[in-house]
Amino acid sequence: MAKISRFQLSLVAGVAFGALIPAKQIFAADTASLSSSTSKSTAKTVSVSKVKTATRKKNAALQAAAESIDVGGHSSNSVFSPSTQRHSTTQVTIVTGAELLKTGQTNVLSALAQANPAITTAALPGGGASSFVQTMQLRGQSPDDTLILVNGHRRHIGANFNSNSGTNWGSEPSDISLIPVSAIDHIEVVTEGASALYGQDAIAGAVNIVLKHNTHGGSINFKNSGYYAGDGQALDGSADYGMALGHNGGYLDLAAQVTHQLPTTRGGDFYGSLFNDGRNETADRDIQRGLGTPKSTLETISENMSIPLVNDFNFYSTSTFSHRRANVAETYRSATSSWTNVNLYPNGDQPYIAMDQYDFETDNGIKARKFGFAWDAYITYARDKQNYRTTNSENISFPDSGQTSFDDGASISTELTAGLRGSRSFRPSWAPRPINLRFGAEYRHDTFQMTQGEMASWYGLGATDHPGNVPMSATYQNRDVYEGNVNLDFYVTKKWEWTLGGRVGSYNNIATVETGSVGTRYNFNKRWAIRANINTGYRPPTLGALSYFYSAPYPGYTVDQVPANSAIAKYLGSSKMSGEYSRSYSIGLDATPVDDFHITGNLYYIAINGRMGSTKSFSVADYPGLQSLLNSANLSSATSISYYANLYNTQTFGGDLSADYTLHTKNMGKFRFAMGINFSDNEIRSAKDNLVNEYTKMMVLHSAPKNREQISVNWEMGKWSVFVQEMRYGSIVYMAAPTGAGAVPFTQNPGFITNMEVNYKIMPHWSVGVGANNLGNKYPTRVPSSISNTQQGLSKYASYSPYGFNGGMYYVKTSLDF
Repeated sequence: MAKISRFQLSLVAGVAFGALIPAKQIFAADTASLSSSTSKSTAKTVSVSKVKTATRKKNAALQAAAESIDVGGHSSNSVFSPSTQRHSTTQVTIVTGAELLKTGQTNVLSALAQANPAITTAALPGGGASSFVQTMQLRGQSPDDTLILVNGHRRHIGANFNSNSGTNWGSEPSDISLIPVSAIDHIEVVTEGASALYGQDAIAGAVNIVLKHNTHGGSINFKNSGYYAGDGQALDGSADYGMALGHNGGYLDLAAQVTHQLPTTRGGDFYGSLFNDGRNETADRDIQRGLGTPKSTLETISENMSIPLVNDFNFYSTSTFSHRRANVAETYRSATSSWTNVNLYPNGDQPYIAMDQYDFETDNGIKARKFGFAWDAYITYARDKQNYRTTNSENISFPDSGQTSFDDGASISTELTAGLRGSRSFRPSWAPRPINLRFGAEYRHDTFQMTQGEMASWYGLGATDHPGNVPMSATYQNRDVYEGNVNLDFYVTKKWEWTLGGRVGSYNNIATVETGSVGTRYNFNKRWAIRANINTGYRPPTLGALSYFYSAPYPGYTVDQVPANSAIAKYLGSSKMSGEYSRSYSIGLDATPVDDFHITGNLYYIAINGRMGSTKSFSVADYPGLQSLLNSANLSSATSISYYANLYNTQTFGGDLSADYTLHTKNMGKFRFAMGINFSDNEIRSAKDNLVNEYTKMMVLHSAPKNREQISVNWEMGKWSVFVQEMRYGSIVYMAAPTGAGAVPFTQNPGFITNMEVNYKIMPHWSVGVGANNLGNKYPTRVPSSISNTQQGLSKYASYSPYGFNGGMYYVKTSLDF
């Protein structure tokens, strides 16, 4: 075993988060084999220095450093590697950690979306609790159709089910913003073959976040930003540090990030009566805070570690811990509103939802070489808990109460995963190139829990403007998943590659599903190659989709999202939910026409049967028997009801093209030019017309832009570097409300956004920079007053605009590498 100092051992113990390893058995068994191996080596007069060199090489192989190869081939796809093999039948787009930082964004998802046109994300994905978690859409699909990985292992999903309308409506995705941006080495966007290789629910693809694994050095970064409008100041600090563990390739990489964001407000002036007296004519109407970036503080830390135990055995651990506090403004209630207790709020009430989140994940395992195979055995445990409060509020059902803050309950999700993966590369005499075999089995136990809020938060009309969880919503759900997969990669000629993959998943109480992937690639030479893929996938409903409850009061009415398995939903036609079944086809081109010039293009088709979504809002007045069910569930104030169901059969036609060229000059430094184009057109082939309406269809089809284009240039010369990026977002359709007068489609026009950053190295390891996102201070198309006035004038801009609604943002930053 490698010699490690006491200081390093204490760090290892601290970051392993209580992982249990049968150390005595491992050391006892392998010490004997190591002694035997040493004696044989001595008999052969092999020097000690050569043995140490060989050991270091083997351990380095276990860590699987990143590839650097041309378009014509790839290295073995070993389970030791945290990365997805490149230049194969699978399309993989790489975004480095440096490229993420160059965007000026501190949120990992915002930075990734700015760097990759195939990904779109809204600055404010939805209203209410849906504002807490930013989500991504890959190739125009639901956020839940993209599988998130860290170092090649599945990342847990969050506890917040997004029940409010917007781009993430009805999703419960993983939140990658809880990973420190300073911890990331690079991110891989995998868009073909991912459902067979990584998980059946990778319908749109997978995003694999590969963390740093340095043995020395680190960085410290600080950033201060604000908006041209004078609000939204933010402070961000991040750091990482890597150290060697022992002398045989072990490492420990620690990272942390703290971000404090002050709120913005971009809502329109209040439309309606503020007071019942003369003050109504002269009162300031800039009082609504419901359209803006919420105030939040995020603290997150991570560790990524690998340590050689004995010859050919490595223990590894990857963990993250995050804490986030956020306050989201709800619908403003004037002093004339029946929801306002004027004894508490004589001038009106601006309620808030407050979230306090604790998120934790640890992934521990052993990688080893035995029986001619590479093995990866791992156990992962994750837990996300989100506590909710309604603040600056009241419950007018208790007119004599002075309570203004309410405990609304909590949402909790956990995920326990145990798995074993194996791989081997072998070359029979008849094979033109090595054959790569990869296989694995995995067990996963998922849970989802909602706790009841305090009685004052839900009784009667409940807390304004976000009632707590009623007793009916308290639930504990769990699911066991068993999966097995095999993947075979081989060449039929030296230039023609094939990949065959299959996966079987058994989901208790739902289904057992077989999915697969067939991919091929032909390398004409080292510069030109074409590829094609056929994939099938499956995504079950999340436990949150089956059992989540949410109450959304709007001006004049309230829409309650009830669990799909509740008596209320069944009364309105709900049936047992099944999963989404998908099939996809793609063809692509990889080319390096000349040195330093790379082109990648794809055309794809994705069909999904049983696509899940929220139903239309059912008016309680239209169902006479419904009111008694609502009364018994303490939901008597609800005027409309919706639930989650399998609603659509959809298809997506799309394509993407990316190119980059690096120009080296003698006197003007280095230029890197890049461009990217993505187009995805969603269509509904069929739908359950009795459960949907125009509003729900628009959220599926047009809440995100069909197309995105971007070009950029990065210039480096001496101590200076300049990055300029121009992005174009296609149009979207915005609807201010799911029902009533606000349910009118409005088209937001395409927008051009310019980003720029200038950096200067004061010293070789110390740099400062200034930059701007949305340099030209572009705002979205303004929503007509005929629509925004139905929401008290709040909806000045589309809340889920793909490039936000805050206008231009400036920032200054500094970075120290050591």
